[in-house]
Amino acid sequence: MTLNELLAGLPPEISDDLTPEIHNFLIESKKTIVVLDDEPSGTQTLFDVPVITDLTPTTIKDAIDEAPPVLFLLTNSRSLNEEQTTELHQNLGETLKEFQDDIIIISRSDSSLRGHFPLETNTLRKALEIPEAPILFIPFFADGGCLTLNDTHYIVEGDNATPVHLTSFAKDNAFPFSHSYLPDYLAEKSQDLLDIQSLSLSDLRTGDIPTKLAELPDRSTCIVNATSLKDLNVLSLALLKIDRRFIIRSASSFVQSLAGIPSRPPLEPWQLQDLEPNPNGGLIIIGPDTSKTNRQLNHLLKNTPALTAIKLSVPDIINSTFNLKSTISDVQTAMTSGQNVVLFTSCRNFHEEDDLTITRSISKALIDIVQGMRIRPSFLVAEGAITSFAIAIDALGVKQAQVLGQIIPGVPVWTIGNETLHPGLAYVIFPSNLAGADALTLAVEKFATAI
Repeated sequence: MTLNELLAGLPPEISDDLTPEIHNFLIESKKTIVVLDDEPSGTQTLFDVPVITDLTPTTIKDAIDEAPPVLFLLTNSRSLNEEQTTELHQNLGETLKEFQDDIIIISRSDSSLRGHFPLETNTLRKALEIPEAPILFIPFFADGGCLTLNDTHYIVEGDNATPVHLTSFAKDNAFPFSHSYLPDYLAEKSQDLLDIQSLSLSDLRTGDIPTKLAELPDRSTCIVNATSLKDLNVLSLALLKIDRRFIIRSASSFVQSLAGIPSRPPLEPWQLQDLEPNPNGGLIIIGPDTSKTNRQLNHLLKNTPALTAIKLSVPDIINSTFNLKSTISDVQTAMTSGQNVVLFTSCRNFHEEDDLTITRSISKALIDIVQGMRIRPSFLVAEGAITSFAIAIDALGVKQAQVLGQIIPGVPVWTIGNETLHPGLAYVIFPSNLAGADALTLAVEKFATAI
């Protein structure tokens, strides 16, 4: 189906830009939006917000006491099993419970419907001791082309709108699903009998949303339809005005909407410059072996000058015959000559049950390379959720960061903290499910211009 066919006959969006009013309302409320982010790319719609990776109660409480409008807590729970995820969200809920009058909690996850849902929201609801709170389910994500209409979730590429269950995301090894019609998706994912409600496009564009939110049954799960950020803004303003607790499960766009943060153009090259003049090349690390990632890597290899490509042998990594010292030397030699270096793995042919073990082995090899380097790259790009988290936490030692903005739409850049291996470095978290074949090349080209 074409996008025009899908959107035909809808009532028009509201004409007003509610973003300033939403932002002012949030600031006057003195509340902090606390985002529990299940993988590192959730900051892909924001700028100038703090990210915390140290989830100890003291660190979280200190961060909330500073009262930022938005605070990201990176849980990385999409890489955890159900038992680990339950324990983590139970602990987070208990920590956040004392701040309930001062915070709004968002469980941020994937716009293509992968993740521990409804496990995370149900665990939070119990830990926060608000069992009656409705859950708002909001998977719309503008930059990723993910929209919800007539309770069905679509992914748009070019002019084609595809029901999400017909895409590769539905075949995810860890979080497979069979339905794009969200009432069926919710039933598939839940072991309980759900009271499923819905806010339609007509509701958001012509209805009384505060009243509809107030009338949602206790313990219900409400699907929020949206095809634009303006639709979400109507919901955000209504949520800030009514006195009722909700558990929110959303993709990245709703965080931007609820915070009243305007869309900003991608970062300019001068904003990406290292803290001090740095003649070294940058480092690009490619994690998952997916069709989209491979297209982006191939485009980078064909179209980027001053690039050294280093392919890591997966069999050597698995069999412990991988030469770490030689690889680090090759990376540093290229970087000190001003070359950017791209690290990637050979194609992985293995059984699904071995996937996690092999992924962890690859992650460890990449971590060891970054930790073993004795020179500072001028920038660092990591593609893929598992890879970007591992490099940030285990290689660089990130405990806190500031979101600088986006290098291209949907691709966040962090400035990492003083506690890290390379303080102040521009760190790009590149989602593996986003953008076209030339996206990675465009990002690297911006750094080339910045130097």
